[in-house]
Amino acid sequence: MKRQVSYQWRLREVMATRGIFTASDLSPLLAERGIELSSVQVWRLVTQTPERLSLPVLAALCDILNSTPADLIATRAENVAPRRTAASGGADVVDLASTIRPKRARITPDK
Repeated sequence: MKRQVSYQWRLREVMATRGIFTASDLSPLLAERGIELSSVQVWRLVTQTPERLSLPVLAALCDILNSTPADLIATRAENVAPRRTAASGGADVVDLASTIRPKRARITPDK
């Protein structure tokens, strides 16, 4: 049985509970901790779910928000049922290899 893992980035929610509502409020707090990000990078960090996140940035966010990584990242794992495939030889299954054959092209010279 395969497992599917997903996560939810909860930075914006945690920021709101601490009274920080905009990315521009977060930028100077990150800079105080040695994290130099552009305003666009901070905005993306707040508004989008990051695919990659450096540990120094995560540590700074945890310090600023007085939280843990588990507060910022909610994870979930669940079992995934295997995909069902059509049974071979069923009445509604068509074997295209035996029923459809391409026609050979004939190229004739122009006269």
